[in-house]
Amino acid sequence: MSKADDLDLTRVEFPLLGLHCASCAGRVEKALKAVPGVAKASVNYATARAAVVFNHRWTNPDTLREALRKEGYEALPPALDSANFNEQEALEDQARRADEGRLRKRLRFAVLFTLPVLVLAMGSHFSSSLGHAFDFPGRKWLEMVFTTIVLFGAGREFFTGAWASLKRLTADMNTLVSLGTLSSYIYSVGVTCFPHWMDPYKDSTHDQMPAVYFEAAATIVTLILAGRVLEARARRRASGAIRALAGLQPRMARVENDGVEYDIPIEQLLVGDRVWVRPGEKIAVDGEVEEGMSTVDESMLTGESVPASKKPEDTVIGGTVNLTGALRFRVTKVGQDTALRKIMRTVQEAQAGKAPIQRQADKISAWFVPAVLFIAFITFDAWYFFSSDPNRLAMALTTTVSVLIIACPCALGLATPTAIMVATGRAAGLGILFRSAGSIETARKITNVVFDKTGTITEGQPRVTTISAYDMSDNEVLRYAASAEFGSEHRLGAAILREAEDRKLILSRPQDFHSVSGYGVIAVVDEKKVLVGNARLMRESGYQVDEVAAHESAERGLTPVFVVVDGKFAGIFGLADTIKPSAQSSIDRLKKLGLQVTMLTGDNYTAARAVANTLGIVTVVAEVLPDAKCAMIKGWKKGGGLVAMVGDGVNDAPALAEADVGIAMGHGTDIAMDAADVVLVGGDLNGVCNAIELSRVTVRNIRQNLFFAFIYNALGIPLAAGVFYPFTGWLLNPMFASAAMALSSLSVLMNALRLRSFAPRR
Repeated sequence: MSKADDLDLTRVEFPLLGLHCASCAGRVEKALKAVPGVAKASVNYATARAAVVFNHRWTNPDTLREALRKEGYEALPPALDSANFNEQEALEDQARRADEGRLRKRLRFAVLFTLPVLVLAMGSHFSSSLGHAFDFPGRKWLEMVFTTIVLFGAGREFFTGAWASLKRLTADMNTLVSLGTLSSYIYSVGVTCFPHWMDPYKDSTHDQMPAVYFEAAATIVTLILAGRVLEARARRRASGAIRALAGLQPRMARVENDGVEYDIPIEQLLVGDRVWVRPGEKIAVDGEVEEGMSTVDESMLTGESVPASKKPEDTVIGGTVNLTGALRFRVTKVGQDTALRKIMRTVQEAQAGKAPIQRQADKISAWFVPAVLFIAFITFDAWYFFSSDPNRLAMALTTTVSVLIIACPCALGLATPTAIMVATGRAAGLGILFRSAGSIETARKITNVVFDKTGTITEGQPRVTTISAYDMSDNEVLRYAASAEFGSEHRLGAAILREAEDRKLILSRPQDFHSVSGYGVIAVVDEKKVLVGNARLMRESGYQVDEVAAHESAERGLTPVFVVVDGKFAGIFGLADTIKPSAQSSIDRLKKLGLQVTMLTGDNYTAARAVANTLGIVTVVAEVLPDAKCAMIKGWKKGGGLVAMVGDGVNDAPALAEADVGIAMGHGTDIAMDAADVVLVGGDLNGVCNAIELSRVTVRNIRQNLFFAFIYNALGIPLAAGVFYPFTGWLLNPMFASAAMALSSLSVLMNALRLRSFAPRR
């Protein structure tokens, strides 16, 4: 597609039904990519969701769903806007519960008819009179009837799925299960209906009749269904983070209009509405407090356990809980623009993505099923044509069925996405948003953490603490500076404006306003040219600064801001910013993790050094412009190791994007958060350490899962094929093979679920 087409790209996520194995996920992905207009498609087997990026001029969600329906998979409608978001979530949950319910019914049906087959088959092997009671005439016929009901009743979807794969000349889990169970079933039917044709001893005087394997075929289907039921339940537990986030938002909100209060659904809220929230109630959407004082529990979104105090002009976040007093707030964001919805969307997108380590597992899964079919073919031939055992047909059949059943690659397909899904959910509960699966894997390899200062290490709310004026009063210098900063969004400019407001100064609208990124602002105030900024702006504009006064301010930890009015040096402001309470513990923890900590800031070097000395940061690079920040990150990357950049401002965005892992403060600018790989919702710097620790634990968990999956197949397939039989007499019964296959997937799921209990070190 052309660059113009890129502007028309839309991203949607489809919840999928009928996804039973990693091969199914690969087939769905391939089908979606084949639709004209699809730029990218990714299917997550663990979450059973397909993320599709497409050109809406060429295709649409209905066309994509129809393409999947032709492949034999059902896709639920995506949530395209906030109006149907909750409806879609409820529809998906209902569909998944219904799917699990159908599996349970099929399992109960299978158990009902499999138990008699097992009892008859096992009981006939007893040597006592009890065994003779079970080995009555017609026993095999009864087993055949019950097994037929199990296979083509409860297990019919295995065969329909295998047939659909065969028509596409592909193979998946259904193919393996169908071949395995049908082989046992057809052989047993032949023995039952034509015993002398199948009798291996028919040329001898031996009177033993060949065994049947109806119980194996029926039990395989039952155990695999049991495994799918347990897997569906474990998946719902693993994906609980999204449902928990969705459950935070209340259904109704109490709106005040012309003095009258009434309840409306939150979907009907508009920006500007006035909403009341009483103690103990959840805040409906994002807003700004207009009346009342209270404390709010924001821990479910920010990970911060201490309630936040709220007063007029403070912001509140939808989904948090009001604790003590009543608040009236003005709605500022609704629908998909609220913080809660953005968090949910970020978590979903991260879960839908694929980590690099998962792509390797997907490649292995792609050729795994054909390889298993080949091994099964070799196994049958080896036992049937080269074995001296008189019952070689039964031996060949047993080993082949065991190979087909035990080698299902489900555990391999679940190993990575399940861990990623649980980890992103746990991270969201800690106030950490990983924007992609790849960032979770990459964060563990960070060697150098680079911090911006203002708004990152410090609170980002500087105050004017000193004013040194020349040839005019303090208030006059402040009035010119505040007027010039009127159109600025920089924190230092905001601090100057707040000081002017506190002193109730009357400001003038600036003319010819020009913001110089990393330097300051230039504007015309009352027909006088005013410059407000750092020493670099003054020098490059040809003005001499008071170096002694500037140095004295910086040594006290203050940031000096210079003011020039009408070509004359007018004064210096000293601005102080409080260090965040979490900064010291975060930096100490990073050092204990063996990481290098660096401060990279555009602030004055002496002021930056004062803050760094307080926190024990050795390496400080100060007075750096945004472009130079980006260049510094590139240089550190070339020096080896992986670099994480932690920042929150517009001027940090290029460095965040350049870093191996960009970490943005949740209270920062949108452009900084868009450029980052990780967002700390509450702005707690301990989140940096938590993210790195969680990344390390998650990748370790993924490797454990992959080890379980690979070692299971590495040992299970040779055992099932009878490789050890000539030396040890070990031979794997197909029933145990099916149980082992189910347990392998469950072991991976349960191991991944351990990540839900991850607790950061303090």
